[in-house]
Parts: sequence; structure tokens; C-alpha cells
Amino acid sequence: MVSSPESGSRTRTRQAILDAAIEVLGQNAAASLGEIATAAQVGRTTLHRYFPERSDLLAAVSAEGAARLRRADERARLDEGTGAAAFHRLCTEYFDLGGLLSLLFAEPQLITDPYWSEEGCDDDFVAMVARGHADGTIDPALPADWLQSTLWSQLYGGWSYLAEHDISRHEVLTLVTRTLTKAIAPPPPHDRAFTAPT
Repeated sequence: MVSSPESGSRTRTRQAILDAAIEVLGQNAAASLGEIATAAQVGRTTLHRYFPERSDLLAAVSAEGAARLRRADERARLDEGTGAAAFHRLCTEYFDLGGLLSLLFAEPQLITDPYWSEEGCDDDFVAMVARGHADGTIDPALPADWLQSTLWSQLYGGWSYLAEHDISRHEVLTLVTRTLTKAIAPPPPHDRAFTAPT
């Protein structure tokens, strides 16, 4: 069944509002619906036709954020290649989420979808890390939940650095992935017996 031009237009308008909401709320969670409408280049009446209440818009933003995270996970192909290679693909896909990262870091409570809010790592991430432990590309002393926390910390650091310095996104992503490469790599053989002083 072919969509009508009107339904296609409605889909584009709704998506424009969601895109604008993610960008604007990432900068200011208290932003008004008028500010979001302006960013989306629609009138307040149009915004209210799609999202009658602020809570309706926030629920849609949450669902859209979780959907973008799911798509990023799928594009990263976590079950392919070495564990480290999959980890770096995931880092790149998450970094490319753009405004959604700003929203997740600034106002994580706005993304309430269970896909994002569940505690701990999902099974695919755990399997990727286990594969990296087995294939020798990820330090076996680093558990999955620690690596997930490290990934998000580096992404936050990267986006903060991007906001504060005259540097391209590509350059920042290079810094983030270089840092993570060194952070997750197994230590050289002569260092593996090292234990931290107490």
C-alpha cells in the first residue's frame, strides 16, 4: 500500500518536531514548546496538533531516543569480528547520535524507555565483551559493566571537549577511539602479573 502525500508530509513534520525537541531539550530541559516549535520551523498550533501536551512530546522523545539507540546497536554489528572491533564500531555509532547524546548526558531522565533505563548491560554487549576476552583483544580483567561505563564516560568527555574547543567532530572521535583502544587492550605480557599497590 502506497502512502498518500498527506501521510508522508505528516510523518516528516512529526519527525522534524522530534528532531528539534531532542536538540533543544539537550541544551535546556526546561525549553518551552514554543522554542521547540521555532526550532522545528512549525507553528505552536501545528506542534499541539501532533503533541497536545508536553508529556505527549516527552514520551515521543523517549521512544525516539530508544529507537535511535537500537538502530546504533544494529549498525555496530556487535556479533561480528573481534570484540575490540565491535566495541569501536559501537563507539562510533553512538558518537554519531549527535543531539541525542547531549540529551542523554544533560537530562537522562527524559529517556524513560526500558531499552535505555534498564540497569546493567544487555546480552549483546556482554557477549561482545566475552568474545573480546576470548580472542585476546579486550583485557580479561575488565568486566562488561565497567567497559559500558567507560564507553559512556569517554563519549561524554568527547562531546564536552567538542563544545569547548575549536575542533571538528572527526578529530574528537579520533581522540575518543584512540583513548578507548588503549584503555581496553590487554596489557603487554611483562605487565600482566602487575598488581596495584595497597
